[in-house]
Amino acid sequence: MRAMLSLGAVVLIPVRLLTAQAASALSPAVREYVSVDAPVVALTHVRVMDGTGAPQTGDQTVIIANGRIQTVGSAASTPVPAGAKTLDLRGHTVIPGMVGLHDHTLYTTRNRIVQISYTASRLYLGTGVTTIRTTGALEPYSEINLKGEIERGESPGPRMHVTGPHITGGKPFALGSGPQAPMVNWMRHVSNPTDARRAVKYWAEEGADWIKVYTEISRADLAAIVDEAHKHGVKVTGHLCSVSYREAAAIGMDNVEHGLVTNTDYHPQKTPDACPANRVAGLAELDLSSEPVRATFREMVAKHVAMTSTLSPLEPVIPNWPPLEQRVLDAMAPDVRGEVLKARAEVAAQPPEKPRALFTKAVQYEVEFVKAGGLLAAGSDPTGYGMVLPGFGDQRNYEIFVEAGFTPPQAVEILSANGAKVLGVFDQLGTVTAGKLADLIVIRGDPAATPADIRNVTIVFKDGVGYDSAKLIASVKGLVGTR
Repeated sequence: MRAMLSLGAVVLIPVRLLTAQAASALSPAVREYVSVDAPVVALTHVRVMDGTGAPQTGDQTVIIANGRIQTVGSAASTPVPAGAKTLDLRGHTVIPGMVGLHDHTLYTTRNRIVQISYTASRLYLGTGVTTIRTTGALEPYSEINLKGEIERGESPGPRMHVTGPHITGGKPFALGSGPQAPMVNWMRHVSNPTDARRAVKYWAEEGADWIKVYTEISRADLAAIVDEAHKHGVKVTGHLCSVSYREAAAIGMDNVEHGLVTNTDYHPQKTPDACPANRVAGLAELDLSSEPVRATFREMVAKHVAMTSTLSPLEPVIPNWPPLEQRVLDAMAPDVRGEVLKARAEVAAQPPEKPRALFTKAVQYEVEFVKAGGLLAAGSDPTGYGMVLPGFGDQRNYEIFVEAGFTPPQAVEILSANGAKVLGVFDQLGTVTAGKLADLIVIRGDPAATPADIRNVTIVFKDGVGYDSAKLIASVKGLVGTR
């Protein structure tokens, strides 16, 4: 059992001190993706957005030593240690490794749900997501095993915080809208608080770092889950519906997922412990300055309940949006690509006004939450009808945040530092700061000036080891949706 300290409404759950994974500890299967391997590395003449929200700085030198950031400073005044491997990165930008808080290792289309440990782990790392929280598992032991393989250097991938299976109430239901839509019988359905506690205890002892609840959970069962999880040094997040955000905050939940679209605080027909049939009714017209919205934000901030943004998987409900990316289509298995393009065409045949209005309001809701003092982090959630892939969705979130009005440094902070804060590892990673683990993304171009440059990742440093982004992404070409 992990130690847990409760201080008022804040649950402080210590995380073990992270140690840098040396390149020498990596297997040949992982080393084939390594492009930078040296005890000391100097990234010179590079722009830096450090993840703190501070303005970007130009012509910087970042010194990496023994897996950690040793120095960050002006190239003119920061000496490069003798013997260091030096990379001249003029025209490039360095940001912290992204911390994805809703980054599944499962993948869905309208007709399938599949575990994709092989492709997901490579895509996350290759796109610059160096730490993930999986936030609900299709195959919990696959995730626990993958985490171990990555930690032992047997597989390439991000640092993992796993959640165990979704825990919900009610009965199994169909996922998706196609004729072969699978039943969601892989979730843990609990029927009372005792049952809920037993499920939490089991998965906490099996190695889950978080517990995720789902749409049909009751308030009583959620209260039992939160209490039992905290006893085991584990936190709780969830995709809610039957329980609203204000109710979740009052119960003591740590994090909520998906922003506005899963909050039933404002639903006109909401009844206790029930998920309304039309879950998003009235949300597109919601007045964000209204007292109900302000009350939600006040109570979440007061109880230190973080919100996870998943805007990139929400936007494909808008017809013909976002623009198709060839790299996304290339990564998919051919039959998966066909399913996804068919679903996209069906969406394109629908009127765009309502989904666009809902998406716009969801974006604005998150902006207002941050203005109110809320802690917003983000993830890519590779679900829905299949348009969003691991890692690519995290990069797209950056573009959406900038379009929403966040400054580029704020957007980077949401994607890196804030995720680290939610996971309790901010003292060890999440910013380009001396002393922290060297989890860094090298980007060709300037995403502060051209947001789409966030896609131009060349090297991803995890624990000071530089991985070849293009090689990792090429290794999954034509495979997503199959393994």
